[in-house]
Amino acid sequence: MCASGASVCVSKESRAAETMEQRDARLEANRLRNMESKAAGTSHQREARLEENRLRTTESRAAETCEQRDSRLDENRLRMAESRAAETPERRDSRLEEQRQGAAESRVAETRGQRDARLQNECVQRQHSRQTSRRPDLKLAAFRYDPNYDYRAHPKVVIGKTDVICPHCQTKKSRSESPGMCCWNGNVNIPSLNPPPEPLLSYMSGNTAESKHFLQNIRKYNSCFQMTSFCTTVPVQETNFMPTSKVKGQIYYRIGALLSPPDENPKFLQVYFTGDEEQQVGQRCENIGGTRRNIVLNLQRMFHQHNTLVNLFKTALGRMPTGEYKVVIRADKRPTGEHERRFNAVNEVAVVMVSEDFDRRDIIIQKRNDSLQRISETHRSYDALQYSVIFWEREDGYHFNLKQTDPRTGSSTSEKVSAEDFYTGRIMIRDREPNHFLKCRQLFHQFIVDMYAKFESERPLYIRLNQRKLPEDDYIYLRDAEASDSDSTDVGRLVILPATFTGSPRHMHEYAQDAMLYVRTCGRPDLFKQKLTKLMDIITKSHIYGETRCWMYSVEWQKRGLLHSHIIVWFKDKIHPTQIVTIISTEIPNPEQDPGLFDIIFKNMIHLHCGPVNPNSPCMKDGKCTKHYPREFILETQRGNDGYPSFRRRRPGEGGFAARVKVRMNNQQTEIEVDKRWVVPYSPLLSKMFEAHINVEYCNSVKSNKYICKYVNKGSDMAVFCLRNENGVLDEILQYLMGRYISANEGVWHLLCFFDL
Repeated sequence: MCASGASVCVSKESRAAETMEQRDARLEANRLRNMESKAAGTSHQREARLEENRLRTTESRAAETCEQRDSRLDENRLRMAESRAAETPERRDSRLEEQRQGAAESRVAETRGQRDARLQNECVQRQHSRQTSRRPDLKLAAFRYDPNYDYRAHPKVVIGKTDVICPHCQTKKSRSESPGMCCWNGNVNIPSLNPPPEPLLSYMSGNTAESKHFLQNIRKYNSCFQMTSFCTTVPVQETNFMPTSKVKGQIYYRIGALLSPPDENPKFLQVYFTGDEEQQVGQRCENIGGTRRNIVLNLQRMFHQHNTLVNLFKTALGRMPTGEYKVVIRADKRPTGEHERRFNAVNEVAVVMVSEDFDRRDIIIQKRNDSLQRISETHRSYDALQYSVIFWEREDGYHFNLKQTDPRTGSSTSEKVSAEDFYTGRIMIRDREPNHFLKCRQLFHQFIVDMYAKFESERPLYIRLNQRKLPEDDYIYLRDAEASDSDSTDVGRLVILPATFTGSPRHMHEYAQDAMLYVRTCGRPDLFKQKLTKLMDIITKSHIYGETRCWMYSVEWQKRGLLHSHIIVWFKDKIHPTQIVTIISTEIPNPEQDPGLFDIIFKNMIHLHCGPVNPNSPCMKDGKCTKHYPREFILETQRGNDGYPSFRRRRPGEGGFAARVKVRMNNQQTEIEVDKRWVVPYSPLLSKMFEAHINVEYCNSVKSNKYICKYVNKGSDMAVFCLRNENGVLDEILQYLMGRYISANEGVWHLLCFFDL
């Protein structure tokens, strides 16, 4: 080892000391040696070497980020330009002649289909070249919007296709996504799920009327066969425009006895052991309304045939001699590092005496009992007991014994797989591997909310168990006791959720204080916007509004889980009030001069009609619009009393435009006239780029600064209540967990680690 290290050191020193002539001579000798080695190799060795080079290049390209890819292409262009500049006229003519001969031979040999494909590709390249040649520089582009340019096609805006394939797990991603987001570059190896058998496969296709009914009611059919009860503090089901699953508070499962009491109807797991087949189907349809008997019957037969948990429970029930015995589903089915085939089914679901010792995470089921047991979320059967339609074979979910894998050797390491990494890998879209997970619609939404709540609870649990290790000063407990109006004798017994926990009240309070510090240091912010990821690069790197000093953003979800972002930006060169009308507009575009922007504004930036014509609009409160629409007509932009400008809104006869559109009001289709009084302030450039609702505001007062800085850092949706234990001690962790709202969209967002907030 020492000799090797010494040789490396000597090699580095000799390289640093060699002259340019010595370096050229060394490289030339290396080239000659490589040429001789390649010439001596067989055709099989050559093909193997080229294949190895291709695989190595593919892995390297798949792992590189967008910045690395752009840097590599720039280096290639520079190297090619230097090579072309250094070549002699004879060498240039020889190179061009070789290219012409190669192209001529290739075109003679190509088929008609290859020729058509080549011509089509050349046409696309010419069109791209024309667009590139007139592509505008985005720096300060917000001040010189060009209605004739399609900003949506600008390479800094286009996200691209999911044409990057992970070499380790075959996940499909776009170039802008992190290389390790799917499997940590091969370190997290998630067992794949087998495609479902018939009839479930046909029911998930959505090709027939019966399968469409099944997908629309998939949560009901899963409820027919789930073995545990799904419990949450307050479930929230949003319907109509964009259905989504949403819960408030904590999520947990409970399981009862194998057999129901004589005077009660069987539920959940108990139905599997009730009478004959027809009786079971009838009980399931009675428990869950809106289901079709034939679908329930077909699924029931499938589960009895393929679900290993059902068959294990049947076997265990037949082996229970008396009520003193219990069925145990072990939390850990095999010793760590041992192959699962070494341990049979008896170790997984066992019949044991009541007096035996159990792990606190084991599931203990009695033959007949009224009590319910809460299931540990880290139990390997936690997912399969609840989501029978997804895990039709009873595949294991996340548990503590999952280990990372060394991608070079394929062997397990000592590092454990986190719940976040496990479920991130589970929901990926992979090449050559259909994922029926993603076809489950509302059931998939429920699963995402459930699993996000599972892995998000890991950190609060650690914080609860390590309260004395928190890096807060001792006085924080006295201060918090005073703020929460607690008994002074309880000082030191408060359960603190520190500011290091992202999204906690302390964390958001500190961010609001940071935002106001930016205001004192950098002055007022210039923009308050909403929407997508690429927006930050366009503003902070392409400088469409000028050089930026600092920025702050948060991501939040509306009532239906719709993702949007709030952004504050400070610029080095302040935007003058006279420039506001250039970058922010509240006017309807000319449909003849800019039809694309006209359509985008009418689709995304028109406030729905409210007031007397639509008193049931969501924005109405006490007979008035809370957003102050319709606004007043005004000839020129003016500064308002509250610090927000009153933007120019001209009448149709004074240069403005109006149009008639069809909207749905009071449950019926109505045609109304829309003028500039109903337009939400927008940036023509950003609206044209992203085709989305992007509200742009100009901040110019202490009131607007304080409002925006606090609004950006207000945190996620929470219920308004307070929890104390019997002694009146405030538990911040429990209050946070019980008060949070979680939607399916938010669960996916955090699961994929897109942003910290």
